[in-house]
Amino acid sequence: MNGQVDLHIHSDRSSDGDFSPFQIVQLAKEKKFRAIAISDHDTVAAYPEALDYGKEAGLEVIPSIELTTIFEDREFHLLLPFVEWRKKIVSDIVDEVSKRRMKEAQDRVRKLREIGFEVKWKDVMDKSGNLPPLGVTIAQVLLEKAEETGSPALKKYLESSNRIFAPYLFYRDYFMEGKPASVPRNNLKLIDILDLAPKTGGVPVLSHPGAYFQRVTREDLIILKERGLIGIEVYSSYHDETQMKKYKKLAQELDLVPTAGSDFHGTIKPHVPFGCIKNGGYWMVEELMRRRP
Repeated sequence: MNGQVDLHIHSDRSSDGDFSPFQIVQLAKEKKFRAIAISDHDTVAAYPEALDYGKEAGLEVIPSIELTTIFEDREFHLLLPFVEWRKKIVSDIVDEVSKRRMKEAQDRVRKLREIGFEVKWKDVMDKSGNLPPLGVTIAQVLLEKAEETGSPALKKYLESSNRIFAPYLFYRDYFMEGKPASVPRNNLKLIDILDLAPKTGGVPVLSHPGAYFQRVTREDLIILKERGLIGIEVYSSYHDETQMKKYKKLAQELDLVPTAGSDFHGTIKPHVPFGCIKNGGYWMVEELMRRRP
């Protein structure tokens, strides 16, 4: 049997997601998906709720998580579909990642205030639902306030041509390495997470390798496969046709499972509607399960 799948969806259990697990399951049912994975940033808080809703709807929901890691001085995101979310090792990883992300967010807010932006930590935490805030979440708080105050420093992000990508443009301008509000990276190392992955039950799949902050090369993939990487997200909202072809070819050459994930969030990514990635087939799920450590 085949059927459409999306192995990279965010719920409101992520600091930058809008839709509840129930709403996501209903959307997937309406779109006639066979399987989805809710892969929230550094948390498995959508479970078991999402699994229960999936059973009620006759939809396969695959437990997953998207971990924020560091590799070769770049931020890499790693998906772990089929993660055994109840395991202590998973909660230990989540706790450590959350602690580091919270410190990073606090340092970013402090630096923004030092260079003249009026941003309150309470507003950031309110926006993130008291979860460790991502850089784009901090940017959202600033941009929403700027729409009210007309801040000259943020004017360009509110222009119609930039508004749809504004949080990400702000992230590039202020939080990337060497930018005014950048802070030293303190993420867990991707290699260390790959070493731990078999104990979590998850199947390591690299998210959106062509994303501007990752820029994954063939040499990167060779190293990561040797350390346990099993799949790469070929079909992604981050990728254009050229990138999809490039990473599909690399997946074939390096015997990595190509996967499909929209990286749906909601309002923070209005250019990524639910179900926009059509290339996901159930054979991907079966192949990941076949290679599960």
